[in-house]
Formats: sequence, C-alpha cells, structure tokens
Amino acid sequence: MNTINPDVFAFYKALAQNNTREWFEPQKRRFKALETEVKAFNEGVKAGMEVTDEIEKVKMFRIYRDVRFSKNKTPYKTHFGISFHRKKPQLRGGYYIHLAPGDSFLATGFWDPSPADLLRMRKELEVDAQEFRDLMAVPAFTKVWGNLEGDAVKTAPKGFAKDHPNIDLIRHKQFLFIKKFNDKSVLSPDFQKEVIAAFTAVRPFFDYMSNVLTTDLNGESLF
Repeated sequence: MNTINPDVFAFYKALAQNNTREWFEPQKRRFKALETEVKAFNEGVKAGMEVTDEIEKVKMFRIYRDVRFSKNKTPYKTHFGISFHRKKPQLRGGYYIHLAPGDSFLATGFWDPSPADLLRMRKELEVDAQEFRDLMAVPAFTKVWGNLEGDAVKTAPKGFAKDHPNIDLIRHKQFLFIKKFNDKSVLSPDFQKEVIAAFTAVRPFFDYMSNVLTTDLNGESLF
C-alpha cells in the first residue's frame, strides 16, 4: 500500500500563503517529487479498482491554473486532483480524489453529463425511480457515501412536470456522492485501502446508470 507524504499538506499550506511564481520556482523540484509519489499512490488505487472494475485512464490535473477568465489570478492550484476514467462507452461514471490541507475528499458519480445522457437519466427516473431509490437506501452504500448531492434546477427541467412524484431526482443536473477526510485520515497507512473500498461500494449505482445509459427506454441496447 502506498501512503500520502505529510509534506503534501505542508507544501500546499505554504503555497497557499505564497502563491507566486517567485516562490514556486525554487520549490519546483520538491513539488515534482511529491507529484511522483502521488502518481504511485494513484496507480495503487487503479490496481485495486481493477479487481472489480475497468479503469481506462488515470488523469492527474496540472498545478497551473487557467486564469484567463477568472477573477482569481493566483497562478497555482493548492491541491492535487486526480480522476479515474472507466472504460467507455459500456461503463459510465467516474471517480475523483482531492487532496488539500483541511479539504480532502473523494467524489464519484456524474459531474458533467452530456445533454443526451442527462435527458436519458431524467427520462428513466420519470418512468420509474424505485430501483434508483432502493440503491440509495442500502445501508452499505449510505454508510460510505451518505446522500445524493449535485446541482439541480429550481423547479423542473423543460418537458417535465413540476409535480411529478420523482421531481426531486429529475431536477438534478449532477448525480454526485462525496466523502470527506481529515488530514490525519489521509496520512493514515490505511487511506489507500479506504479509497479503494469506498469506490468499490459505489459500483451498484454505476451498474444501474451504465445500464440506463447504454439502452433506450424500451431496454434495447444502443450498441
């Protein structure tokens, strides 16, 4: 099992207080060493996930911020962000790790579904949301991930009745689950194992959504 180096948090705390190129450049070698260690951690997570899933790609986001359209002009992000992509188009949903001092979390689900995928999800929930609700109520799932999160429209999406019995789900634009960790937990020798276990626990939800997104409303395969 790989572990997270405590210097990850020390580095990002210092960067948050000195978010300038002048401070970062002399620290670049230190950052690259930490980045290499976290990449090894990510590969360990990927290997653990691939026992029960197919991970097509692991992406570690760059530290450099795109400041062109942002009021915040600081040049560097103050966290590690890592996404794990499942093999598409058959397997849907994604996994994300966020490592930051005092703000580390795992996220999973559907962050930015395409308009076609979002409409298909909503149509399924319009017809029948019982299986979705049953999955969300399984104790082994809720103990790890809690309740559904994500942005939603205020009333009802276009074409859907605002008084529909499943409108609480149909309103969603995102279908997300988030699990937070304190710094001590992230630095624990068991953290990688906890990440793998948490991501594995979401599989029933992903299996359901993958089936929805690869079939039409009649249950016919789209492939």
